[in-house]
Amino acid sequence: MHETTVVERELELKLVLSPERSVPVPARLTYRTADPFAVHIAFHVGSDHPVHWTFARELLVEGVFRPCGHGDVRIWPTKVDGRGVVLMALSSPDGDALLEAPSAQVSAWLERTLRVVPPGTEAERLGLDEELAELLSAEA
Repeated sequence: MHETTVVERELELKLVLSPERSVPVPARLTYRTADPFAVHIAFHVGSDHPVHWTFARELLVEGVFRPCGHGDVRIWPTKVDGRGVVLMALSSPDGDALLEAPSAQVSAWLERTLRVVPPGTEAERLGLDEELAELLSAEA
């Protein structure tokens, strides 16, 4: 089994309320090698408990470069006041949110996750082959 590595990054996102108005939202990006396909974002929105979202790391990697996703999570790059940002549109039964994240910080964090688990090697981290072999040998 692999040891679990956690890659985290605290950053400030902006919750876009209208084209003219946004509010800062402290957030934490988390990637765990034990859950190699997913990224986790916790938003601190002024309540006692942060709001958590989990979605495919691949979606965020692609969204830094081009629009992607559909349904609950859509991500696309753009420029705001000359700065590169990544926009994340999140939808849930509780409501919708449009969040703006600084591209450079998100990209740097993603690069760290890609170094610990390169793309295409995620399934190896899960140890499914070893588990299956152990299961089959136990039955024999």
